[in-house]
Amino acid sequence: MHSIAFLGLGIMGQGMVANLLKAGYPTTVWNRSPERCLPFVAQGAKTPKEAAQAADVILYCLADDAAVEQVVFGPSGVLEGVRAGQVAVNMTTQSPALSLREAAAYQAKGVDFLDAPVFGSKNEAAQAGLWIVVGGEREVLERVRPILQALSASIHYMGEHGKGAAMKLAGNLIVASQLHALGEAMVLATKAGLHPSDVLDVLRVTDFKSPIFEGVGGALIARNFETYFALKLMLKDANLIAHFAERLNVPIPASAAIRETIKAAVNHGWGEENASALIKALELQAGVQVRA
Repeated sequence: MHSIAFLGLGIMGQGMVANLLKAGYPTTVWNRSPERCLPFVAQGAKTPKEAAQAADVILYCLADDAAVEQVVFGPSGVLEGVRAGQVAVNMTTQSPALSLREAAAYQAKGVDFLDAPVFGSKNEAAQAGLWIVVGGEREVLERVRPILQALSASIHYMGEHGKGAAMKLAGNLIVASQLHALGEAMVLATKAGLHPSDVLDVLRVTDFKSPIFEGVGGALIARNFETYFALKLMLKDANLIAHFAERLNVPIPASAAIRETIKAAVNHGWGEENASALIKALELQAGVQVRA
């Protein structure tokens, strides 16, 4: 059984590590804030380098490109601790260009690499119900598939390096669009005098129903914005999507408008709340509040 290093114990990482341990994998953990390691071990690795040295397979799920730059490429980073024959799997939502840089850097060390970001949030991470999209060599994926299966409901091979990261951005465009559509519809319905609970009853049974509407709708009208996926991280993803689309010369006009709503909500101080808090920016403009 492979030994694993897992770097990044945020909302997602904690559940993922718990499932790796449940599956019996010896796992060394590292986090920028060491206290988050305590539920899993008496003391985690002191540096990413140290964590990487202790493992056959290195997994990391970090906040953004800047965190990957620091943890992988920085002083005492992962690349300083790796050795030939290891596999590194980046589960961060990040730019495809950064995935290609990582692949080249690991190849120079004799290390195989996959970009394998995940769909899902805190609950899916805790319940081993994530959906993983993978870029890299298929043979490498097959070598680590049992590990990824311990974390996921399904695994989808997307092609060469960078393709997993590209799929994650395309998927998150859909997530942001659905959250924004729900917010717009609920604000419009409320201003028109409809009761939000009645609106949700219709959304649950129509041919445009969505698990996102179902998962977020009830909490939204209860004014429960407990963080499963922080709004500030959705803004990070919206910025990544915008830059990626610009590089490919792809028009995304609707997503550009959604990005502005997310930005406004973050600037109003709601960035630490759940992504569904983007509705507050729409409510502010409309002069109504959606509640049960």
